[in-house]
Amino acid sequence: MTPVIRVLREDWADPDVALPEYATAGAAGADIRANLRPEDRAGGIVIAPMARIIVPSGLRVEIPEGFEIQLRPRSGLALKHGISLPNTPGTIDSDYRGPLGILLVNLGAEPFTVVHGERVAQMIVAPVVQARFALAGALAGTVRGAGGFGSTGRG
Repeated sequence: MTPVIRVLREDWADPDVALPEYATAGAAGADIRANLRPEDRAGGIVIAPMARIIVPSGLRVEIPEGFEIQLRPRSGLALKHGISLPNTPGTIDSDYRGPLGILLVNLGAEPFTVVHGERVAQMIVAPVVQARFALAGALAGTVRGAGGFGSTGRG
């Protein structure tokens, strides 16, 4: 079954900005666009190097129970300008109904201007499994054991 994400535009949102959409038939992520508030549309929003901002999408979503939306960076913005999501992937839970903002960070050396209508992130719709957690007296052993970061070597 293909999940349906119901979308509501904010009252102030520009209806000419496209809803999230898949760029190709094989795309895993739907591109989500900046839908800037009216006072920011002409000049965009500038992200200084190493600064973080929340870019409005102008949307609220209703995600079916048992699914989540993950927000991920767009590779072109990351490569060309150092624009990423500091909490990637960002998770939107199925019971959240507030404004959908995209938290961006500028890891580049130059200020970056987010333009109204620009594709700024990708949305991945994914199933969710909620686990139970049980206190244990011991854990089963493995070959790796307690080896942490870098313990499997390099190359």
